[in-house]
Amino acid sequence: MLAVSYIEENKEEIIKRFQKRQLDVTESINNILTLDSERKNTQQLMDAELAEANSIAKEIGILFKKGNGKEANELKEKAGKLKESSAELKNKLQTIEVKLKELLFHLPNVPQEKVPQGNSELENIEISKHGNIPTFNFAPKPHWDLVKELDLIDFELGVKVSGAGFPFYKGKGAKIQRALINFFLDEAEKAGYEEVITPLLVNEASGIGTGQLPDKDAQMYHVNEDELYLIPTAEVPITNMYRDIILKEDDFPIKNCGYTPCFRREAGSYGKDVRGLNRLHQFDKVEIVQISHPSKSNEALEGMIKHVQGLLEKLNLPYRILLLCGGDLGFASAITYDFEVYSAAQEKWLEVSSVSNFESFQSNRLKLRFKNSEGKSELAHTLNGSALALPRIVAAILENNQTENGIVIPEILRTYTGFEKI
Repeated sequence: MLAVSYIEENKEEIIKRFQKRQLDVTESINNILTLDSERKNTQQLMDAELAEANSIAKEIGILFKKGNGKEANELKEKAGKLKESSAELKNKLQTIEVKLKELLFHLPNVPQEKVPQGNSELENIEISKHGNIPTFNFAPKPHWDLVKELDLIDFELGVKVSGAGFPFYKGKGAKIQRALINFFLDEAEKAGYEEVITPLLVNEASGIGTGQLPDKDAQMYHVNEDELYLIPTAEVPITNMYRDIILKEDDFPIKNCGYTPCFRREAGSYGKDVRGLNRLHQFDKVEIVQISHPSKSNEALEGMIKHVQGLLEKLNLPYRILLLCGGDLGFASAITYDFEVYSAAQEKWLEVSSVSNFESFQSNRLKLRFKNSEGKSELAHTLNGSALALPRIVAAILENNQTENGIVIPEILRTYTGFEKI
């Protein structure tokens, strides 16, 4: 959520930056500033009336002591009217604050200057490309055929038990999942991230804090009776560990990682792009999260990008890095880099990670602050990234490492799997 003070000080620049998202926020910004001005005026008037009422109350006591009952009763009548008026102003103030909060909650983050303008993923910019795309002297099979032949993943059984998008991992398929999770967590620990095991359900305040609510409400599974949401990513519970917290400046950087299953309704997803492991309702992911000093957050972002690069290189997967344009940028993000791996059998790039700097957008919702060197409270910056999401990594490993006699396991994973080939 953008701070109103930031909007006031940077109105024209904010309107200009939102053009990168293909959004004209002029009306919204003007409404926010008008409401905030009305809020301030109402607050001042209410405070003045309450102060006057308190002053009169003291004067009434003095008059009664002096025996000036008539004058005291006249002041009591005036004080009563002031209390009624201040009560009306309080109700008006609450209404204004609700409207203001609603407008702010639905306004996305401001893109950084380097974010390219664009409408969709077609206008994302390829920053770099790494590794060699595999070639075969036979017709490579897509992962959904491979896993069926080798009995690694059972999609049909998942449909029977839960529905589409909830696969069963079996035998060596399950071991590959566990191997990747442990590998990703071990690498995160080496990079200084402290592991946490989080709840898989969160309350509404947590969803609002990281920006999934109200923006992504339709994409989240909701337990109505308990007013809880299944997490779409470990970002939500990990970042909310620091909700309503005031940190010290020397606490930075704070680095956490966590493995969780992730749950996404993916409403409206259909067709060949969702086949097999390409898009699931439940999937496993290791997430890295940083809480950073504002002056260091872009430096932290670069470090997170290098960390994800290291994982993909150790898995020997061809990958590319994209800088997302404004039209493809997430609601809460100021800048995002996507990582995509190449799927040899499908002959397409598959997104496996997004690494984002949210600057103070989430912190303002979370009330996540720190005391700066001058002793003043300041909003921290938050960042996160997938390191990594498993389904498409598994798809790429199976498809890219297939031979006519089976699938070769990447060398880095063999100490985790206990086998070199399927």
